[in-house]
Amino acid sequence: MTDLGAPDDHPLVTAVKPLVDAMGGEMMAPERAAADDVVLAWEGRDVVAVRLPQLSDSLDRILAALERRHGMPLAELDRKEKQSVVRVLEARGAFSVRHGVETVASALGVSRFTVYNYLNRENGSKGE
Repeated sequence: MTDLGAPDDHPLVTAVKPLVDAMGGEMMAPERAAADDVVLAWEGRDVVAVRLPQLSDSLDRILAALERRHGMPLAELDRKEKQSVVRVLEARGAFSVRHGVETVASALGVSRFTVYNYLNRENGSKGE
């Protein structure tokens, strides 16, 4: 059992664990599920409940993953790489999160105005 009572060796738990971990979710026994949690069943029996992270937590996880991918703090990237990061973040919905632009600007070491310029530049080139 996991620390919250979900069976570690069940095939469903084994299958979804990498996805839940990548999303920053938490797995627990179905009887511990809250109203907003997702309960997963296998052959008609509840096996595990998944608590999804808040959107703001997801943005922090995405930023951390991008730093790992680039091998350095995002603020140390050059302008072109920062623009690429903004494109990735826009595709993942980062700017629909409350204070998303501010969070991204802080991680990139730029102003909100610069992030908006990167977004406008990208959206302008899509329209051409």
